[in-house]
Amino acid sequence: MAAQRRIDLVLDSVKRLLRIGASANLLNLLQKQHPADLAQIFSQFQDKDREATFSLLAERNGRLAMEAVSELGPEAGAALLATRSAEEIARLAQEIPSDDAAALIDHLPEELSAEVLDLMRPKESGVVENLLEYDEQTAGRIMNPHVFALSEDMTVGEAITELQTNRDVEMVFYLYVVDERRHLVGVTSLRRLLLVSPETPLKRIMTADLISARVETDQEEVAQQVASYNLLAIPVVDEENKLVGVITVDDVIDVIKDEATEDIYRLAGVAGDERAFTPAGESLRKRLPWLGVNLVTAFMAASVVALFEGTIERITALAVFMPIVAGMGGNAATQTLTVIVRGIALGELTWSNSRQALLKEMTVGLGSGVVLGLAAAAVAWATRGNPVLGLILCAAMIINMFVAAAAGTLVPLGLRAANVDPALASSVFITTLTDVIGFFSFLGLATVFMRYLVPIP
Repeated sequence: MAAQRRIDLVLDSVKRLLRIGASANLLNLLQKQHPADLAQIFSQFQDKDREATFSLLAERNGRLAMEAVSELGPEAGAALLATRSAEEIARLAQEIPSDDAAALIDHLPEELSAEVLDLMRPKESGVVENLLEYDEQTAGRIMNPHVFALSEDMTVGEAITELQTNRDVEMVFYLYVVDERRHLVGVTSLRRLLLVSPETPLKRIMTADLISARVETDQEEVAQQVASYNLLAIPVVDEENKLVGVITVDDVIDVIKDEATEDIYRLAGVAGDERAFTPAGESLRKRLPWLGVNLVTAFMAASVVALFEGTIERITALAVFMPIVAGMGGNAATQTLTVIVRGIALGELTWSNSRQALLKEMTVGLGSGVVLGLAAAAVAWATRGNPVLGLILCAAMIINMFVAAAAGTLVPLGLRAANVDPALASSVFITTLTDVIGFFSFLGLATVFMRYLVPIP
């Protein structure tokens, strides 16, 4: 909270200085901020103020400006850069690591990105182009190709000298050991390097059994490896096991955040790149398609209700309790769906243990239906004076919540088997299913036992 209050104060100061045109004071204030804080400040500006602030900072401190843009994320960062000339983008892109530059350039318009790559220095543009050759959301795309490695033929003393004289070394969490053809053969720690005599061969102190990722490995799987084995970095190798890059924990945190955001948004039918300050028109364009799908499925539920119009006309009290059955089923399904989708995303849920998860969720759904159904039945009996109506409401809730739990487990598993993202489509199917089953079971039971119900005007 204290950090957020500080950022809010800085934001107010930036807006004030920008409004009165105090460029020197504004620049001085901006240069004292951390890139992540600058990104948060940029995200709360309107487009005109964001571009003006970024231009001022980029002119005097290109590295800090681009680090802040990288923190914004590739979509928002590229949108900010896209208004600038290719020459300026090429100059600024060379101020940040190649993997960050590749992410931003990849989200620029195609013609502009090609022009930017042509204008960058050959060494930097070559590295960026190599990264862009890998598929999106893979280890190859997010890795840093500038990885420090030591030859297996070195001694510890030679390794320390190499480490001291290499100016490109940055964030050495682990020291990777390679053979003469750059095949990854082992890893050691800086601490271990300093605790043995200088004459000791690296082969004697390195660990040959190490965790690595292939360039084509999905970034989410890489993040799971880093989290599971408590790593600070993970090496990336090609199909020949040659060391080609490294992914550090800061990149993994970004991946976890992006994947979690994407799953949450997709469960709600919202585009993964939408943010709180996305323009209203763009948000409307991204949300309408899924809302349109929901409208179609809503008519399916309405058609079920239409089948029982005669029953509702005779027993109008049914219309009062219908939303309870459908709503409770939908809420139960959402709870199950959230747990299951998370389990799939984190690799906790597999085909081998899916039966156990299904049994557990159906048990929870049945138990919830019994407890809440009896409570609802008591309310219906007390308010309408008809115990049969309460029992029908209870039975319908048990049926719907049981089905909701089963569907909340089986639908995402089925979508996963069909290579469809469970988070993207599950909610639409399950909402429709719980509405249809809820209305059909409640109104169907009411129709069957109509003679026991007292018509209530």
